[in-house]
Amino acid sequence: MVFTLKDMSFKAGTELKISGKVKPGCDAFAINIGHDSDNIALHFNPRFHHEGDTNTIVCNSNQGGWGSEHREHCFPFQQGEEFKLSITFNQETFYIKLNDGTMMSFPNRFGDDAFRHVHVTGDIKVSGIKMK
Repeated sequence: MVFTLKDMSFKAGTELKISGKVKPGCDAFAINIGHDSDNIALHFNPRFHHEGDTNTIVCNSNQGGWGSEHREHCFPFQQGEEFKLSITFNQETFYIKLNDGTMMSFPNRFGDDAFRHVHVTGDIKVSGIKMK
C-alpha cells in the first residue's frame, strides 16, 4: 500500500490521526510528513524485521540527505492487527502518541509550522485519516 496526500494543510497544533491494519508478513511501514517526497521533516518507520532492526521504530528526517536516526524500542505494532496513532507538532518537536498510550518525540529539524505532504508506504491498510 502506498499513497500520498499533497497540498494539504497540516499546521502546528493540529492533530493528525491515522488508523489502519498491519498486514501479516509486514517487514516495515513508513509515514513521511514534509513539504514533498524529498523534504521529509518526520520519517516514522516501524520495523518488524527490516535493515537489521527487529521490533524497532526508527525516526529520521531528510533535507538534502538523511539525518541521524532516532530509535524507539517500545513497539506496540503487531502483524495482522489494527493500530491507531496520532501526530502533533510545533516548531521544535513532533509528538507521536502510539496506540498503547506511549508518547514519543522527534525534533522538528526543519523548524517549520506547516507541512503539505503525507506519504504512507509499506504493507499496511490505512482505514482512516483525520485532522483536528
